[in-house]
Amino acid sequence: MGKNKLKKFAEMATYDHVFQADYSDLKNESFALKGKWGTEFFKNDKPIVLELGCGKGEYTVGLAELFPDKNFIGIDIKGARMHRGATDAKEKNLSNVAFLRTRIELITAFFDTGEVDEIWLTFPDPQMKKVNKRLSSTRFLKLYTQFLKPDGLVHLKTDSNFLYTYTSALVKENKFEVEVNETDLYSSSYQGPILSIQTFYEAKWINHGLSIKYLQYRLQERNEWMEPDIEIDFDDYHSAGRGVKIKESIKIQPQARTKGN
Repeated sequence: MGKNKLKKFAEMATYDHVFQADYSDLKNESFALKGKWGTEFFKNDKPIVLELGCGKGEYTVGLAELFPDKNFIGIDIKGARMHRGATDAKEKNLSNVAFLRTRIELITAFFDTGEVDEIWLTFPDPQMKKVNKRLSSTRFLKLYTQFLKPDGLVHLKTDSNFLYTYTSALVKENKFEVEVNETDLYSSSYQGPILSIQTFYEAKWINHGLSIKYLQYRLQERNEWMEPDIEIDFDDYHSAGRGVKIKESIKIQPQARTKGN
């Protein structure tokens, strides 16, 4: 690990609004703030909003500034990236921001039933060949329902046509209520305040002529969860963290109906 990363980790260890925990930390004891984020950390009863895969934390901080009547928690496993947003929140004295460094797969260990009001998925890796790693797949949606309030909002913002198409089909298949569905957010008639927030890579993609998709829907528990049975073209361009350039088609194979958790 480089000296710069070590320095960032050391700095974040001194931040009161940054928490770090992995599987080994959770094996023998539960996370202290589970079910108590509002009362013991934020010390209010305002809605709690998560950004999953927050990267540098720009969006978490931006949302916190736009919506001071809500509490925001950015979650990612890459702490060196998170350092930027965590430091920005500290310097701006934002009391409605926290960051949690852990794997999304472990998220139910940190939040209790009905503790979270909304979830943001901002430009997650589309995982075009690995359905179970997509943060908008039924695997993860089942996890989210364990702590998201009934009919809680899920926001997906992405440059990936693959991920947008997949998620839209999944939402339709499971009959979730759609609040907003924009295939080209910045060229649409949408007037929401989120238009004022752009991450570094989002601005870069827009400058390269890519459209930004935005899907907002309400997540409800299901006795049966369905993956879509459709063919989707792979994205055919490089994007940050995407790996090799690929262009091919994939069929999302129908999966057996599965019971809830």
